[in-house]
Amino acid sequence: MAPSSVFHFPIRTLSNERVKLVPFDPKHHVETFFRLSEPHPELYAHMSHGPFPSAAKLKAEFYERGNKHPISFTNTDTFAFAIIDKTRPPSADDPEGELAGTVSYCYTSAEHLSTEIGFIIILPPYQRSHVATNALGLVLNYALNEPDEGGLGLRRVHWKASAANSASSRLAERMGFERVGFTPWHMRFVKGKEKGKIGNGKEPPPGSDPADLWRDTVDLSLGWDQWRSCARERTQKAMSR
Repeated sequence: MAPSSVFHFPIRTLSNERVKLVPFDPKHHVETFFRLSEPHPELYAHMSHGPFPSAAKLKAEFYERGNKHPISFTNTDTFAFAIIDKTRPPSADDPEGELAGTVSYCYTSAEHLSTEIGFIIILPPYQRSHVATNALGLVLNYALNEPDEGGLGLRRVHWKASAANSASSRLAERMGFERVGFTPWHMRFVKGKEKGKIGNGKEPPPGSDPADLWRDTVDLSLGWDQWRSCARERTQKAMSR
């Protein structure tokens, strides 16, 4: 692992019998992702991204700032996966199944051996199924397993969920994450009311734009020691359901 604060992920596919994660290629995956997500702006209600008015705008999110790597959103410490549901028939997006969503590693540090899991979107046809737990299980195994086990050997994985999105926190806790903090006024959703965002329900700060909303955030963490002692087994059980 390079002695740098910037981490460059080995490009590889993560897979089990039901789900496959491949590098998200904007040229290949964006059209289907936009077609299935565009009627559902609520998918972006708790995050700073989106909703996007066109496939072109969604694609630009992968290219427009700084790094031009086609499988990174904006930074070299961020790596985006396309989630493929292998229980579905082969499709134009993948010979082993259908595009079911996306998940990313964010803010990854080689110095601190840590990462954050973010930009998790499971497309509506694949929600309330095996997809979310299996995709999350694959990225956790890859992040926290040792290199001789096929993993990256990271020591901590972080998760941030909107306080208004209890489903996100519950998913993280089901996989072994523990709540470690709470950040009020963590994000400002500029023109959030117009974009269908969900705020913290509090009186906004003085001088706020009436269209803006704010998000409070629940911080969750999963360390290598928790992973070894119980979370890896818990994750495997969740994936097998």
